[in-house]
Amino acid sequence: MNPTVDFYFNKAKKWQEELEHLRMIVLDCGLTEELKWGVPCYTFQKNNLVLIHVFKEYCAILFRKGALLNNANGILIQQTKNTQAARQIRFTNVQEIVEMKPILKAYIYEAIEVEKAGLKVNFKKDTELLFPEEFQDKLDEIPALKTAFNALTPGRQRAYILYFSAPKQSKTRGSRVEKCMQQILNGKGLND
Repeated sequence: MNPTVDFYFNKAKKWQEELEHLRMIVLDCGLTEELKWGVPCYTFQKNNLVLIHVFKEYCAILFRKGALLNNANGILIQQTKNTQAARQIRFTNVQEIVEMKPILKAYIYEAIEVEKAGLKVNFKKDTELLFPEEFQDKLDEIPALKTAFNALTPGRQRAYILYFSAPKQSKTRGSRVEKCMQQILNGKGLND
């Protein structure tokens, strides 16, 4: 156990028992516990394999290269349609975790073997992102915004474009652009 990670488990009051069970299962598989992205991250030979995190309705164990794992049990979930590599297993109570302990360990050991073999996820090539008109107008109108947006990483750019494009109504798209402009100018991603 890494003491720098303890705060995460202590602050998650609603899921504390579930998180402790997940933590013990993962550590029992010989992974190294670290704190990355503000959540417990478990590594094998310094490579990120598994994360534990909480959401409002569930807690989860996330496999960074989950798309490469055999999902014979049908329990690996793709978080969003845009997620290519990661897969998670979600839990709503401690009993689910206790019952699935052997299956979870099998997935963790499989993730270790994937890492040992040096396997990589074949990412789909990004199709060219279509900028919503509301955002393109702002980029044309404010050169500093365009410069700041172009300086962002491709992943951050993609996140903004997907976020701005999602609403059906122009008014909502415009509102999202307005709310995020300062964050873009500050060089921050959508979720930073």
